[in-house]
Parts: sequence; structure tokens; C-alpha cells
Amino acid sequence: MENEAELIALARGARDKIHDELSKVIVGQKEVIDEILLCLFTGSHCLLTGVPGLAKTLLVSSIAKIFDLKFNRIQFTPDLMPADVTGLEILEESQDGHRHMKFVQGPIFANVILADEINRTPPKTQSSLLEAMQEHQVTAAGVTYKLDEPFFVLATQNPIEMEGTYPLPEAQLDRFMFNVMVDFPSLDDEIEVIIRTTSDIPQELNMLFTAEQVSGFKELVRQVPVSKEVVKYAVEIAALSRPGEKSPDFVKEFVNYGAGIRAGQYLVRGAKARALINGRNHVSAEDIEAVALPTLRHRLGLSYKAEAQGITGETIVKKLLESVVKP
Repeated sequence: MENEAELIALARGARDKIHDELSKVIVGQKEVIDEILLCLFTGSHCLLTGVPGLAKTLLVSSIAKIFDLKFNRIQFTPDLMPADVTGLEILEESQDGHRHMKFVQGPIFANVILADEINRTPPKTQSSLLEAMQEHQVTAAGVTYKLDEPFFVLATQNPIEMEGTYPLPEAQLDRFMFNVMVDFPSLDDEIEVIIRTTSDIPQELNMLFTAEQVSGFKELVRQVPVSKEVVKYAVEIAALSRPGEKSPDFVKEFVNYGAGIRAGQYLVRGAKARALINGRNHVSAEDIEAVALPTLRHRLGLSYKAEAQGITGETIVKKLLESVVKP
């Protein structure tokens, strides 16, 4: 692995290089790409929310190519079983006639997993990802199998068609660092997409970083210094999202439950990664503010009253940012 100085220089120039390379196949979506990169640089998982046809699969597979990571896509359907994700044991007969059990790895054994429409499969299958996401391992028949590093899960959800779906439980939602909203491109970008996809031959992507360098980025992010005042700012934002005596009136009125401790951890991690790729060696309150929406929007349980009035998690997060004084 390169020495630390080389990795720092590589990480600081990574953002522009990645945008330039992805522009060969992806038009626009720069904010979405940035938020996914922050997850990858911190070794965290990401939830992508958007309607079908917005090139989410293409984006994730393209990022995997740039980082030279093994990519697997799992289509989460109602009939998908946990063994279809993690793998299963089969009875195998050797040449000498003896039979033994052999574990056949499932598609979870890759570096980047695209869990497509994760909310279409029952909770039993959804939960098969939990151990992999948290511990980076899979247990089958009492035997634990380590997953290759780095390991990322990027899951997609369709926010419109909710009939026949199984919403992710709070414990699993909490494992995703960000919930990234993938929206329709601008008119100019959409015109460019149509022109490219109906005329040009897709360009080949070049590998920019190795898997070892990606793991090195994760260690670099941990070393970025952050002041106690900035950490306190992040913690206050997360803490005030929980209904209680000290929380703002709008939280008491519209929120059933707020963000847990992981929210504060991810706010600081995301802010550290943002500072690093922007060429800074310290974290500011603006970095915390910039990652607040993707970090918190899926961690708030809204009341029926909020839903009836059209108040979303984003509304609450924006009000929280206005309520907490920056250091």
C-alpha cells in the first residue's frame, strides 16, 4: 500500500477523477455521486431511493469498475430466500465415494452488493443482510465465513409503488449511513441522456483505484481531526430529533422517535470524508450540515399527524439545522 502522504494526495484528487470518469456513462447526478463516495470512503452502506429508470444500477456498477471491486446485483423479489443471498450447504460426493457437506457461496460474496428493490422481499430475507452489513461475515450451519474487504451494500427502494412491499425495520435502516434521493435529471441532462443512449456507443471505464486503496481511504478518514465543538454540534442535531423535554415543539408534535447514536457517528464520519475529498485537513460545522439530510432523513419515525400534513423527514431535518447554533 502507498504511504500515507501518497494516499492523502490520491484521496484529495479522487473526487474530480471519479466525476470525470463516470461522466463517460452517467450524465449529471453529481450530488448523488458525491454522497455515494462519502459512504465508500468511510466503509459504510448506502440506501438509494428513486423511481425506476434513473440509472441507479448503472451508477453502482460503474463505481465498482472504477474501484476495481467485484460487483454483484441481487434482485430482491417476494420469493427470494435467505440462502439465495448468503449461500447454502449441499451434499457432495467425492471421487472415493464419500459424501460430505459443501458450502456454496451466494451472491453476497462480493465487494459491492446492489440489493435491488430491497423492500420487495419479506423480512426474513431482508434480515439475511444484517450480519453481513454489520460484521462483514456470513454464518451458515454454525460456520462463519468472512467476506472480502472492502464490503459495501447499496440498496435501492422505489418510493412510489409501495403496494406489496415490506418496509425495512428501523434496526436495518439504521445500518445504512445515508439515504440518497435519486431524482430525475434536469431538462438539459435528460436531453443529453437521450442523445447518448440512442446514438453513441458506450465508452469503456478505466480503473482508477484498487481495492487496497479503497480500504486505505477508510483508515485516512478516521484520522481526519475534528474538534469537540463540531462533534457536539452533530450530537445536538441527532439528540434534538428525539421527542423529549429539550426537543423543539415541532419534534414533539410530528416525530414519534428520533435518530439513535449511530446518527451522530455517521454525521461525523461523513463530515470527515467530505473534508478529506475537498482537500481540507479538519472538519467544519458546514461539513456536518452538508451530510445531515442523507444521514437523518431515514432515521426519523414521523407521526400520523406529520404524514397527514405532508411533513417529511427532510422538513424536520431542515428545521433542526435552523434550531441548533453552529459552533
